[in-house]
Amino acid sequence: MTNSEILSNHLKNQGVKPSIQRIKIYEFIRNHAIHPTADDIYNHLVKEIPTLSVATVYNTMHLFEQKGIVRTISIDNHQTRFDWNMTPHGHFQCKVCGTIYDLEANLNQMNISELDGFQVDESHYYFKGLCKSCINK
Repeated sequence: MTNSEILSNHLKNQGVKPSIQRIKIYEFIRNHAIHPTADDIYNHLVKEIPTLSVATVYNTMHLFEQKGIVRTISIDNHQTRFDWNMTPHGHFQCKVCGTIYDLEANLNQMNISELDGFQVDESHYYFKGLCKSCINK
């Protein structure tokens, strides 16, 4: 089974009708763990799919979010980025180079007594600062 067939089957299992554009968009976000914006996705794929539009990318990402395939992260107030990793984890963004790193953490073990009696449906775990590479420059 090819990679495209595997991704196509995954989309079908999530209730998304796979098209060439949707498969390529999903393939890009899975293969490029850079937390891309819709513009990043478009700019990369338009070379391969000249008929692709920015609206198609935005609509696809919105559909993927509704179906639980991606989540949006808004670590900075200027851009919405997408993350295909749906497991609980946090993010760190370097203030110099802008790179966003995944932080593996068990957020379910956080004991926040102020939330006792509340139902938490969503959480965001963000840090900002300087990455190791920028500190060492």
